[in-house]
Formats: sequence, C-alpha cells, structure tokens
Amino acid sequence: MRVKLLTSIVALASLGLAATSSVYAETKFPEKDIKLVIPYGPGGATDIIFRLISQEAEKNLGQSIVPVNIQGAAATRGSREVLNSKPDGYTILGGHEAIALSKISGMVDYSYDAFEPVSLLTSTINIPTTYAEHPIKTAKEMAQYVRENAGDVRVGMIPSSTDHFFWIQFFESAGIPLEDIRLISYPDTGSQVSALLAHEIDFTMINMPSGGSFFKEGSFRPLGVAYDKRLDALPDIPTLKEQGIDLINATSRGIFVPKGTPENKIKIIADAYKKALENKSVVSRIENEFGTIVNYLSYSEYEKFLMDSETTLNKIAEKVDFSR
Repeated sequence: MRVKLLTSIVALASLGLAATSSVYAETKFPEKDIKLVIPYGPGGATDIIFRLISQEAEKNLGQSIVPVNIQGAAATRGSREVLNSKPDGYTILGGHEAIALSKISGMVDYSYDAFEPVSLLTSTINIPTTYAEHPIKTAKEMAQYVRENAGDVRVGMIPSSTDHFFWIQFFESAGIPLEDIRLISYPDTGSQVSALLAHEIDFTMINMPSGGSFFKEGSFRPLGVAYDKRLDALPDIPTLKEQGIDLINATSRGIFVPKGTPENKIKIIADAYKKALENKSVVSRIENEFGTIVNYLSYSEYEKFLMDSETTLNKIAEKVDFSR
C-alpha cells in the first residue's frame, strides 16, 4: 500500500513538474528574433509605419523584430511567404486590404481567413496627389481635367491594391467612367513616387508616410484628403467631401501570423504592439507626421473588422475590370 502511495505521489509530482515546465516554456516566447515580412519595397507607407511601431513593440518582447521587405506580385510574394511559414510565432506579416484584394482580383486563392489576425494597428488616410508643376491644384479640378482629357490622363496604381480600389471609388464618386483613365501599373509605392517625380504619370494616391516629405519640400501637391475632417499634418488641404466628392478612404494596417499559431503566442505579440501604441511619442509621430490614426483592435475584434471590410471590398469589385 505504501509503495502504491509513493508511486502515486511521484507520478503526481512528475505531472506537476511537466505542467510547470510547459507553462515556463510558454512564458519564454519569444526566444529569438521575430521576422516581420513587409510585402512591399522600402519607403512606402506600409514599410514606414510597420517599422516605426515594431521598433517600439520589440522593447516589450525582449527580442528583436526584424523587418524584411519581400515585394512583388501585388504584395502576394510576401503574404505567401508567411502563409507557408511554420506557425510558431516567429514569422509575422504586416498587411492590409491588399490581402483580400488579391483574392478578389483572382491573383491568389486565399484571403484573410488563411491567416490568424493578431491586431489592427492603424488607419492611414489616403490622398490623391500630383507633382508641383502640374496645372491641377485640387481634386475638384482634377475631376474636370479628366473629363476634358479623357483617355490621356495617366494615373499610377498597384494592380488590385488599395490604391487601385481608391481610384475606382474616387472616379465613381466624381462621376467619371474608368474607361476615360489610363491606369499605369507599378509594383510598389516607391516606384509610383519615382514615376510622379519624373512626371511619367499625372496623379497617384499616396499618403503622409510615403508623401509627407515631398509635400513639405514642395515636390508634390496634395489635392484633397479622403477623410471627414482635415488632417492636422495638412491643415490647409480640404477634404474630398468639401470639394463635392463623397469619399472617405483609408488603408488599415495590422499584424497577421500563419494559420495554427498558438493563441498564447498571438496574445504575446498583440500585447507587445498594444503597448507600443501606448507610447505617446510613437502616437504623436504616427498622427502628426504621418497623417495616420491609431486604431488598435485585439485579435478577436480585428477578425470581425476584416470580415466586414472584405464584404465591402467584394461589393466594389463588382464594378472592376481586372484586365485593365
């Protein structure tokens, strides 16, 4: 009887040690650097915002978050890299609406539901833009300019990305057929910026992270703000609504991990980014320098946000000819 009792005690103790070891192992995450895949080239809004917030978030993890730019194929090279990665929390994706748009346009066979959402971080207000020497000064003037020069106006965009859908909504709101526009494709925002600087295109959609320095130095002219109020960073630039174009449009950026990543690891990553967005200096830079709104949502809230967003995008997609 004593032997059986001792055996039971030892077994229970072993189970306790095993449980303790398991908990300890969980609390040690992360034990090495985390790779953050940014599916665009350096210098664009997505790159800048994720790098800024991740530099702060890594302080809460005790390990580095290493940004890696994997651009190309309308951001699908980068998203697929994460999709096919081991679900261990050490490879994460900085993504936005382009994930759903790539499926909607038929480029890939997966959307948001192929990943685990971690947290929504920000929403960046979008801005139709031209170069400083262009005769057009406002979005309202731009709409009239397109009507008068149908077929000759060159508009830069990344196929099936957020700016592609921005222009669909913009021209619809302005009452201009898409057939009157020459949409010029580029692989990333940086390429569009270079094209606009070289006057290869008339207009493109950028925002404060990718265009703020050009607005400040006078190389680019913002034509309007796709928001319900003026941005503090551009107080003299009227909203599109003020100009008679009923459009609010933002790019909402968040963190994703491969499907099957353990929930405790998702929570650790989400908490690190949440704490990063509680830093007042980080928030100030995001809002004042980059015309971006801090819009943190936890992984469960973010999942609903993504479902609603994809429904809206699908409705817009019914009006798109993706062969153009």
